[in-house]
Amino acid sequence: MLSVFLKLQVKFRLQVISLTLPQVRDRFDTCVCVCVCVCVCSVMEGDHITTLSTPVMVVDVDIVKRNAEKMREHWTKLGVTLRPHMKTHKTLECGDIMTGGSRSCIVVSTLAEAGFYADHGYDDILYAYSVPFDKVERCAVLAERLSLFQVLLDHRDALEQLRKRPLTDRRVWHVWLKLDCDNGRAGVLHSEPEALRLAQAISESEGVELTGVYAHCGNTYGCRGAEQIHAVAHETTTLVLQFMEKLKAVGISCKSSIGSTPSCSQPISDMAKLSEVHPGNYVFFDVQQSVIGSCGLEDVAVRVLSRVIGHSPHRNQLLLDCGWSALSLDGAGKLPTGYAVIEGHPDLRLLSMTQEHGRVEPLSGQLDYSRYPLGTLLTIIPYHACATAMMHSVYYVHSGGRLVGKWTPTRGW
Repeated sequence: MLSVFLKLQVKFRLQVISLTLPQVRDRFDTCVCVCVCVCVCSVMEGDHITTLSTPVMVVDVDIVKRNAEKMREHWTKLGVTLRPHMKTHKTLECGDIMTGGSRSCIVVSTLAEAGFYADHGYDDILYAYSVPFDKVERCAVLAERLSLFQVLLDHRDALEQLRKRPLTDRRVWHVWLKLDCDNGRAGVLHSEPEALRLAQAISESEGVELTGVYAHCGNTYGCRGAEQIHAVAHETTTLVLQFMEKLKAVGISCKSSIGSTPSCSQPISDMAKLSEVHPGNYVFFDVQQSVIGSCGLEDVAVRVLSRVIGHSPHRNQLLLDCGWSALSLDGAGKLPTGYAVIEGHPDLRLLSMTQEHGRVEPLSGQLDYSRYPLGTLLTIIPYHACATAMMHSVYYVHSGGRLVGKWTPTRGW
């Protein structure tokens, strides 16, 4: 294939030489398209990841598959539906791995994701974000297009917006009530009387169905170790199940779901009483998850490759081509090694980053610059894979260090 593109490139270049300026302009787009194809093909499947231009994000597909399978095994054993969250990677290929190829039963954080997956044959999609009023019509289009598109709300005004936009063909809005179980983000607080009143209002509204109660177990991100994770997961699960009993007492029956990668990677037996769980980061994992206790560093599937581009002996520092635009600023002040972990170099700290530069220093002593000549490739394990992935328009996927493909994430809101 590459040889064909090269021949075409030569052909078009020869033709352009003999053309007038207007003709050159007319054919410029064609030449650009050919050149782009050549650039895309310059890195081929089977090449080693060390041949990639940096900074670049690489994904170990074998670890991704292992992480996905392990999570499926957890929840199959407990008899709970796994509804994986797509927000970390936002790609078709990784979605297929997480759903076992079913292309069904997923969570998304943006309508751009919802539309992307719907366009590729996915169904049973839950938009797990308190319905923004400016996006109700886009939600309606998806609800009328798919067999099952579900939304989430935590306020009566949002319910009123759905009532004002009834769905066609006798369809109903499938709504999950977002419950705050002391996570402190979105959701109506579990202990507030309004939580039960809102659930009743949803259940009694024409054209609307209360599908379930949804809670994010995000306070597990402050945990350190399995014991603390289990304690928070137990608390969140208990609060959700208690709320389900309140619903039952007033004649309402619906699903229950909680989720976070820490709680779902270290499940407790009480979670078997839930209908669903909705973790997402687990497919990539990251340094943050290893610190929490969700995984080990060997379970982290993503890396950012970077090269040494400068020596600064007067500062006792190295300069890298990886700034925050390739890694994100998540992790500041969280690790002794700075913003991330530099794999194989426990004595180095990623001290600071500007948009396109990273400054690295030793944890102690003087740098031995002979160990890091210009062009040296360093492998960085991100603190937060979700944030790092958002910085890249393509992920280079490998198996055993050899490239096997590229994944292109969807973007936008």
